[in-house]
Amino acid sequence: MFVSIDGPSGAGKSTIVRHLAQMLVAGGEDVHVTAEPSTGPIGKLCRELTESVTGHALACLYAADRYHHIETEIRPKMEEGQTVIRDRYIPSGLVMQRFDGIDPVFLWHLNAEADRPDLAVILEADPETIAERLAGRGPHNRFQLSPGSNHAEVHFYRQATERLIQAGFDVLRVDCNQRPPEQSASAIHDRLLTFFASSKG
Repeated sequence: MFVSIDGPSGAGKSTIVRHLAQMLVAGGEDVHVTAEPSTGPIGKLCRELTESVTGHALACLYAADRYHHIETEIRPKMEEGQTVIRDRYIPSGLVMQRFDGIDPVFLWHLNAEADRPDLAVILEADPETIAERLAGRGPHNRFQLSPGSNHAEVHFYRQATERLIQAGFDVLRVDCNQRPPEQSASAIHDRLLTFFASSKG
């Protein structure tokens, strides 16, 4: 099984991914956790160039890392019978380069050939909640320094989520405003249990 978890910066993705993986392992599942950008050669370039490369070039670089990651890590791990959890995937690819003014239609077509996750989890949080959390940790990249970035990112994710649903993705929205990360992870875990039950059945 392949599960992607996306959402605005400050929604708690990494913490929720960690809790979810622990729950699945405790239930006897073989789990592999990965993230975007990847640790591969293209992913390293993404990290190095995010602050200096913009627009279509950066969108294509991230998409290249996504496709390479699928071929070299995600598919092989799934073939070994592992459940793959990915921190950021297609939804993030439909959102982050919007800050550089890239047409969402271009971003959709750029990612159209990427493997669909069995479940695309979208973490949702209000701009005010995100701003408070980011203030505590500080911005991680130039996108979070843009004026009104919190409101823009939430808006972009809502649009991306609707696009995924229209395209037939299995999407699970999780409200992260008030619930702690372990509760959000539990909600995702409960949904995954139905997948495991049906596959074993």
